[in-house]
Amino acid sequence: MSVSVCTLAYGRAEHLANLVRGLALSNLCPDELVVAVMQNEFYALPEAPFPVRQIDVSGQSIPLARARNTAARAASGDLLIFLDVDCIPHPDLVGDYQRAAETDRGVFMGEVGYLPEGATAGGIDYERFETLAVKHSERAGPPTAPTGYCEDYRCFWSLNFALAAETFAKSGGFDESYVGYGGEDTDFGRCLTSAGINLWWVRGARAYHQYHPHHMPPVHHLDSVLTNAACFKAKWGEETMQHWLRAFTLMGLIKRDGAGGWVKLREPNDADLAMTRQQEHQPFASSAWVLDQLEARELDAGRRQAAIASA
Repeated sequence: MSVSVCTLAYGRAEHLANLVRGLALSNLCPDELVVAVMQNEFYALPEAPFPVRQIDVSGQSIPLARARNTAARAASGDLLIFLDVDCIPHPDLVGDYQRAAETDRGVFMGEVGYLPEGATAGGIDYERFETLAVKHSERAGPPTAPTGYCEDYRCFWSLNFALAAETFAKSGGFDESYVGYGGEDTDFGRCLTSAGINLWWVRGARAYHQYHPHHMPPVHHLDSVLTNAACFKAKWGEETMQHWLRAFTLMGLIKRDGAGGWVKLREPNDADLAMTRQQEHQPFASSAWVLDQLEARELDAGRRQAAIASA
């Protein structure tokens, strides 16, 4: 079974270089790495014991869905492994996915450990990574068996997953109507379910997510989240990204438009960015934490208004 690793990149040159270095340390190296480049220039990358192909998918926006489709269609492998540009693969990742694909059919999602800032300053050190990496609090843990069935398509996550090339073709790929950040992963998960393609958690197939500052919920992508939320609803008749939309509502950024959609009230300000910014002591940003703060603030405001009204 030949293996192609696919990634897409915009900026973060050192993160991508570490992904290549990690793949080069694999116990089972892939047959190739395909990089969909969403910026205007290709990357200068480390030497690797496998071919590395860079494909230009640059444009005026960051075309996440188109980039994934382009990489997959250019890949020659029987098995496609998608890794986010921020991921450093564990030496067993390729082999773990290959074994999973030999026993089950569908889409496989491996483990992810989040690294704090500075974890990669001394180079790739897997023992160090394992002591520092933490699981995202809002993601499921690994299954007790080598693979475990995932019942909820909303759990699909493009950060670290694999599937047979023929399964990708059957799925139809990512919907390129989604442009920018938000919604394309959930849509792909829904497409998989609709096509009768199973989702599987994998024990192992571990990747280490390199630190970068981030916002959750993604207020810095407010416009594309609203556009893609409308795209999802038009396609499937229901909403997605509800927790983000709820947070944006509580922040006073959006409101219902009366027709079941959303209208933007204002641009995010410094206070919004400060609330959602990844905390320095955390290796990942948490939408749940921010939403809890916003819900508590809303509850307190309601209590104060009730106390004033009853005085």
